[in-house]
Amino acid sequence: MPNRAGAVIPAPDDDLCLAFANTRYWRGTAAPTEELNEPGDLLRWAAKAERLPPDLTAQLAQAADLLDEAIALRETIHRCFAATASGLAPADPDVAALNAALAAAPARQRVRPAGWEVGWPEPSAAALLAPVLWSAADLLVRGRLARVRQCANPDCGWLFLDNSKGGNRRWCSMSACGNRAKAHRHYLRQKDVPTAKGG
Repeated sequence: MPNRAGAVIPAPDDDLCLAFANTRYWRGTAAPTEELNEPGDLLRWAAKAERLPPDLTAQLAQAADLLDEAIALRETIHRCFAATASGLAPADPDVAALNAALAAAPARQRVRPAGWEVGWPEPSAAALLAPVLWSAADLLVRGRLARVRQCANPDCGWLFLDNSKGGNRRWCSMSACGNRAKAHRHYLRQKDVPTAKGG
């Protein structure tokens, strides 16, 4: 694909990189759930989540072997933010891999009211996932990094930005993992309550 300037991509959400990392979930279980099973899954995810113009998605779809490279990038991003959620620095090889992908991604050339004007290189996973990479880089170097959390359910492992007022959110969702934990605690308390003897 020729380098084309003038494609306008909306500015990515702060947590777009976390949404991409979460395309594999229930990571703590024996059989994690994978959303990106074939190249079409990746292209559909990118078109919707990154809000890419349809003509760019169609051109990027012509690249071979994007999926394996994209999944490797996803796992790098996941390791970086799982580390920070645990209070650790990302591993040097993961930071190096992220920087290499950023160097291969198209640059944000100019800002427009609708987003960033971008020149597109040859099709690659780094080109397709440029907004994800921008989001990851921006999040790693800004103050909101301290708000990155990983769900406290060890089976889940979902990454999220904690936007709660107190900054103490523990669960990906109270209606999912939070309620499970609450029900499990209740079960354990009931189990420990001695039954009344009567008769």
